[in-house]
Amino acid sequence: MAQQEKSIRVCFVSPKVYPLLNPSTEGVFGGAEVDVYMIGTELAKDNSFNISYITADYGQIDHEQIENTTLFKSFKLRDNPIKGAFTLWQAMKRAHADIYFLKTASPGVPLVFHFCRSHRKTLIYRTAHSDECDGTYKKRHPFLGRVFEHVLRNASAVLSQNEQDADNLRKTIGVDSTVIRNAHRIADAYETGQRNTILWIGRSADFKKPGRFLELARRCPDQSFVMICQRATGDAQYDQLQKDAAGIDNLTFLSRVSFHETDQYFRQAKILVNTSDAEGFSNTFIQAAKWGVPILSYRVNPDNFLAAFSCGLACDGDSNRMEQGLRFLLSNDKFIEIGTNARRYAEQHHDIFTVIEQYKALFRRLLGQ
Repeated sequence: MAQQEKSIRVCFVSPKVYPLLNPSTEGVFGGAEVDVYMIGTELAKDNSFNISYITADYGQIDHEQIENTTLFKSFKLRDNPIKGAFTLWQAMKRAHADIYFLKTASPGVPLVFHFCRSHRKTLIYRTAHSDECDGTYKKRHPFLGRVFEHVLRNASAVLSQNEQDADNLRKTIGVDSTVIRNAHRIADAYETGQRNTILWIGRSADFKKPGRFLELARRCPDQSFVMICQRATGDAQYDQLQKDAAGIDNLTFLSRVSFHETDQYFRQAKILVNTSDAEGFSNTFIQAAKWGVPILSYRVNPDNFLAAFSCGLACDGDSNRMEQGLRFLLSNDKFIEIGTNARRYAEQHHDIFTVIEQYKALFRRLLGQ
């Protein structure tokens, strides 16, 4: 009888993912955390994979099981760097994984790299933002940027979210990456509520430019706008943003809605608005598309997907075009037809049941299975 294949142990090092795994815990998270939450919990449904997460210390117990995954508590987000590095290193030892998976450039990237080197483990890095790929991150962080690029050149595998980012990685640092798209669970059928809002959802991070959404709401007083905006880490302007939002009669501002409760807002939306200057591939694009909601984007349009699949409009960084695009989508209910295209696009390119097979094949290949 053939020997049973050993399960592959994959550890996602993602300090801020805990509020996604335990929605009763308040905490800031972004698209990177949503992505690794989706990948890990879907992999955990396959008994040939043993999945763990290393999270920050939110006051939880040291070691727990959630959604068939094992969680290891590490440092507090406010710990000094030396203590934080030591605590993270110890957590990685406890995880005892074959593969360590990272997403988002940070001082923790070289630490995880050296851990994998010293313990002969496999390191996978997945890009989180276009600025990690086009040289912007290195310009903003010269020393850490050089170290980050060294890690990417020596990682077992580098994954990117779209072809544009993959092309930039080749051009800027000579790294070949594998494109695997962000993915969500997409039901075979869906029902929507009454479509009556224009939606924005995300953190108050500066690159997301939430103030542009407020301006759009002021320009279109005949429409109902909903903004779900959690305070980004270290954002000193958040209170002013809330104050400004409170002065707009046709805008509802929500400071926190758990990720698992956001679907109800997409179901009620006519249009999703993205005001960012740059991103990797926003998870809100997929959330909108799977609910048949078209996308109106100020600038972000990876691989020109909005035009290529007729699922929204990109405004090339022009606020006037954004207002015009909104009114175009609303005229004669065009948002319904374009939303249907968006749904079809999500089904074809971002279904977790299909995408997860790419991860399984990659992990097995890296471990010689």
